[in-house]
Amino acid sequence: MKHTESSSSPQVFKKAQPEEFDLVILGGGTGSTIAAWTFAGEGKRVAVVDRKYIGGSCPNIACLPSKNIIHSAKVASYFRRSKEFGIMCDGFAIDMAGVRERKRRMVRGLNDMYMENYRNTGAEFILGTGRFLAPRTVEVTLADGTTRQLRGANVIVSTGTRTAMEPIPGLAEAQPLTHIEALELDEIPEHLLVIGGGYVGVEMSQAMRRFGSKVTMIDRNRRLMSKEDPDVCDALRSLLVDEGIDILLSARIKQVSGKSGDSVSVVVVHNGDQNGEQRGIEKVLKGSHVLVATGRTPNTEGLGLEVAGVELTDRGYIKVNERLQTTAPGVWAIGEVAGSPQFTHISIDDFRAVHANLTGGNRVTTGRQVPYCLFTDPELARIGLSQTEAEAQGLAYRLFKVPMETNLRAHTLSETRGFVKALVEAESDRILGFTAFGAGAGETLAAVQIAMIAGLPYTALRDAILTHPTLVEGLISLFSSSASAHNVVETRGTQISAA
Repeated sequence: MKHTESSSSPQVFKKAQPEEFDLVILGGGTGSTIAAWTFAGEGKRVAVVDRKYIGGSCPNIACLPSKNIIHSAKVASYFRRSKEFGIMCDGFAIDMAGVRERKRRMVRGLNDMYMENYRNTGAEFILGTGRFLAPRTVEVTLADGTTRQLRGANVIVSTGTRTAMEPIPGLAEAQPLTHIEALELDEIPEHLLVIGGGYVGVEMSQAMRRFGSKVTMIDRNRRLMSKEDPDVCDALRSLLVDEGIDILLSARIKQVSGKSGDSVSVVVVHNGDQNGEQRGIEKVLKGSHVLVATGRTPNTEGLGLEVAGVELTDRGYIKVNERLQTTAPGVWAIGEVAGSPQFTHISIDDFRAVHANLTGGNRVTTGRQVPYCLFTDPELARIGLSQTEAEAQGLAYRLFKVPMETNLRAHTLSETRGFVKALVEAESDRILGFTAFGAGAGETLAAVQIAMIAGLPYTALRDAILTHPTLVEGLISLFSSSASAHNVVETRGTQISAA
């Protein structure tokens, strides 16, 4: 006779056990994506959790989509300059829906490529919202409301940053564009008001102006890209003004009203006191759209970091040491959320550090080079020390500087705007820093950076045989030019006089 339990018998439920992984990655940015493929390719069981994007922000809503849009804007600028190149073009129209579709098509292709890499390496990509339940244990809520629990021998947090929204009265209610929405526009803004004069603000202002928008930039600082040398800031401002962009500097925003995409008003105090006192001239700017580009804030809310024992800095970023270890054993952080410089190539280098430290090595983030490129047209690129930084450190240096019009390749392109400059240590021939504002600046910078990595003197570039005519060939002219000495210092008994 078969025994049957009565309905009143107590039922025993077993608590779900977390799935075990060698590595769980919270946030699917570029550094963590490469980490997933690399560790999985080495035979580790790896899971990546991201709320929305395959590959994180870079291929979806940031670096690559923005450069895609910027290139479309450059093509538009060539149409406007067509007579300069001997090409007659009586008229043209911008189809923003077509511009957007080109960008979306690129993103879809990148997503497919990324998923193929996940399949080939064996890493698992999980689309969902993750948070810590316990040390090294993450709960993921999937789109259908179900959950999974993942426990990693190690966990990497790489949740990035988002646009910082300042507490300006009426700003949030105006539903402003961030770079994400700006890259999804299917219409040309009639008049775009851009709040912020940094990377995003400068790049998007030029692109939208080239598509046909009236553009007004508003920045609290006295100069655009205010951390750069004064000559760089002035050159950028001159570029944008020449393209018809209105720029208000030393401007404090008092209030925003209306709705972006319809009609919006921004009340600013122009040329006001830098300490925030209400001085200067009050203006009311009216536009159709407003874009906020005033900095970034880390994505740390709702992650359960306190449960995992992960501490934050006083600025809200995850606290890490030079090996990118957090305050919790077995938990690491990479990229922007760890306070690293906000560049994709730095998040990749962060991965290299973590990979080395998890496989028996000892790699740190201190003292590394941080190159960057602003993708205006022409580009701005820099590596190493700027003049401002060198002088703040009291370093004696020789300055080499030549205009882009000395570059013969630039003449063939009709792109002679800008300059290149380099800092060379006064006591030696070591290159301390390089800045280029001109056509192909990002590519030219790489040649100088490689020389710096190799520890080559500037004379190695000066005396090199470089292909003619190329933009990088301009380095010969740069380092063959006369140098001026900067900073008065006593060195080995001789005085180097300041220029």
